[in-house]
Amino acid sequence: MKNFIPKGGLYLSFLCGVFQYPYTVLAADKNNITVNNGDAIIVTGTRETGKKASESISPIDIISAKQLTQTGMPSLRDALTQLLPSLSVPNAGFDSGALTDSLSLRGLNSNETLVLVDGKRRHTTANLSAVAGPQQGTTPVDIDMIPMAAIDHIEVLRDGASAQYGSDAVAGVVNVILKKQDHGFHAQTLTGITAAKDGFQQGVYLDGGTKLGSRGYLHVSGDFLRQNHTYRSSKDLRTNSKDKFLGQPEQTRESFAIKGGYEITDNIEAYGLVTYAHRYAEANEITRLASTLTDYPAYAAIYPNGYLPVDTINENDWEITGGLKGQIKGWNWDVSSVYGRDYDSIGVKNSANLQLSKDTGLAPTNFKNAQRFNNQQWSNSIDFSKAFHINGWPHVINVAGGATHRYESYTIGAGSFESAYGSGSEALPGIPAQSAGKFSRNVFGGYFDVATHLVKQLQIDVAGRYEHYSDVGDTKTGKVALRYDPFKWLGFRGTISNAFHAPTLAQEYYSAVTFYPTQAGGIISPSSVGALANGSEKLKPEHSTNITAGVTFEPIKRLHITADVYQIKLRGQILPGGNIYGDQASSALALDGFNLPAAAASWTPASIYAHWFANVANTRTRGIDITASYPTYLGDIGHIDWSVAANINRTILTHQGKDADGNDLLTKQSIAYITSAYPRSKIIWGGQFTSGDKKWIVGLHEIRWGHTTSQLSYYGGAANTNLLSNYEFFPFHNRVKYTTNLDITYRVNAKLALTAGANNLFNRYPTRLPLAHRYIGIHKYDMNTSQLGMNGGFYYFKVDVSL
Repeated sequence: MKNFIPKGGLYLSFLCGVFQYPYTVLAADKNNITVNNGDAIIVTGTRETGKKASESISPIDIISAKQLTQTGMPSLRDALTQLLPSLSVPNAGFDSGALTDSLSLRGLNSNETLVLVDGKRRHTTANLSAVAGPQQGTTPVDIDMIPMAAIDHIEVLRDGASAQYGSDAVAGVVNVILKKQDHGFHAQTLTGITAAKDGFQQGVYLDGGTKLGSRGYLHVSGDFLRQNHTYRSSKDLRTNSKDKFLGQPEQTRESFAIKGGYEITDNIEAYGLVTYAHRYAEANEITRLASTLTDYPAYAAIYPNGYLPVDTINENDWEITGGLKGQIKGWNWDVSSVYGRDYDSIGVKNSANLQLSKDTGLAPTNFKNAQRFNNQQWSNSIDFSKAFHINGWPHVINVAGGATHRYESYTIGAGSFESAYGSGSEALPGIPAQSAGKFSRNVFGGYFDVATHLVKQLQIDVAGRYEHYSDVGDTKTGKVALRYDPFKWLGFRGTISNAFHAPTLAQEYYSAVTFYPTQAGGIISPSSVGALANGSEKLKPEHSTNITAGVTFEPIKRLHITADVYQIKLRGQILPGGNIYGDQASSALALDGFNLPAAAASWTPASIYAHWFANVANTRTRGIDITASYPTYLGDIGHIDWSVAANINRTILTHQGKDADGNDLLTKQSIAYITSAYPRSKIIWGGQFTSGDKKWIVGLHEIRWGHTTSQLSYYGGAANTNLLSNYEFFPFHNRVKYTTNLDITYRVNAKLALTAGANNLFNRYPTRLPLAHRYIGIHKYDMNTSQLGMNGGFYYFKVDVSL
């Protein structure tokens, strides 16, 4: 492999900078990726120390900080979207669910992806996605609350890994490795705007390291991001003017990380990490007409032309990690404690509480604490491993194991008096007192992992895990992985495992309602009075069986190819499975303290609904991941790194639950959310040119976004205000789309680089919805899919300084 490494160092470009392994690194930033003889050391998906990516049994992608910044995207989630074919993000551009940045792997929702930071389980957001769609019910890790400036590299394991890491590792694991350099300073600014001349974004990213005496280090990082609204609604049929409902939320986010380590002795190191992020964000709701205020003179005086409610979130997210690790008598050990917390105060401004005004004459417009959620997680773990050499066995046997205790709590705070009185504040009513409370559980677990070679070319890894949840019982998971390398240029690998996702405390206890001008509905807790009166049952963990098989080969010199097929059978998937409408829904909501506005008496029965979470679906996901790369050397001119990566997958429903009367619990619309809302395929291909003097770097990549399919609701009446049915839907195909990414970098000198670029250069948008399926006309694009997004082209300029 030495022959194709250019003189003067290692060069990497791959899929806009993604490293698709298991192959020798073609390039690496010496400040970002840990390398060992040209091959990166991985820590995800293995308990072996010093395991090389080229030896990995499971498919794994490695992305450096340099590749993240080369995408030109100001947020981590959006950067990963440009790099990984197996990753999707939701289109959602409205309501409080749009205020959390989630991601999904392999066509499953974000609850099925585990996120780690430095190998430790990251706490999740407290903000549940309540709006109907493929992400409904999820409380994922908000990955954008991790400072992008702090990231050294990311390892993405595309395989089930619950036996190794516990709950949620059904689709895969995203492990964010933070920087620990003890020297240097790096600064970057990124300024961008959309082709529609809105959505201005300004990001500033700073990090630097220093030594702690002769035995330690400290690395400090920080991000600042300012993001403006985008507006992508079509004409409001009630007013014949553009509405500002759909679009990118406005937000300001500040985050920082402090990571340190100190060698107490030659064999013991103390380490610690603190991350903190604050976000204030706003997402628009639907305009309320002045005519709705005729009977409320106090508000009519304040809003003579109607009003546009705005959801707000004031979020504080932090995590503290402390631990000791070392070696004794050949045993590697690690004792750690991680405490994480996400607190969200969700409100609504430019709104009204009509019942309060009618009864008291008060007319508040801002409701700061309508909904408050707090999620806490405290994990204490001990991990150990040792490489054994046994007489009579020629290969090393690596044995690992550990135990963990995790305390989780979820708090729902009652809304302020003004937000919860009567039917509550418009658009986002406050949470009634009877739905508030603090809920918690304890999780105890232990695992083992044994890895060795059966023969020189055949390696095996066996893992098992047991966990006990104080609220949902026991789970047992296992994994067996094999890799066979008959030649240096050819390898076969495969795994079989089972995985699980324990119901989150939010799924068990969350209750909230959203009001639209002529609709109302929400999610109520499965254990609430309203849900129990309609047949709800206690949630159980989801379980899956995962099979992956792949090949890695180099048919000709420097042409690297990987292909991995996979199947994920998911049983007992947790979805809004209790679906009630009309008077039945009104009664259930009232039992839980949610009162409908007086205007609801004139709404269609289909416009009033309530749901609760239940284990209602079994699904089967099958797919394939393919990657290929090839470098072309042009002598003194430079070199071009070509790459292509693709994910193709399909999810089908294999079973669904029924209610007491034998009726299906899922509608065609909710089935579409889990089977066809994610692209059937995503392909990224292109090349990156680096000049011989390294002054110029030009990247050009194309992304093909596969089609999605939705089941759209029918609307009628004046201005499409009436929802006509909860059972009849229109199949809508969001067509295949292509976007082009271009970036041009000029290195002024060794310390300064300037970049101009465009993502979605030609300003492509999703397929427009038919008018008959747009609520009051405003829904131009389908918000219930995860395709290319709705913002269109994004053009940016970046300045990069390294000292």
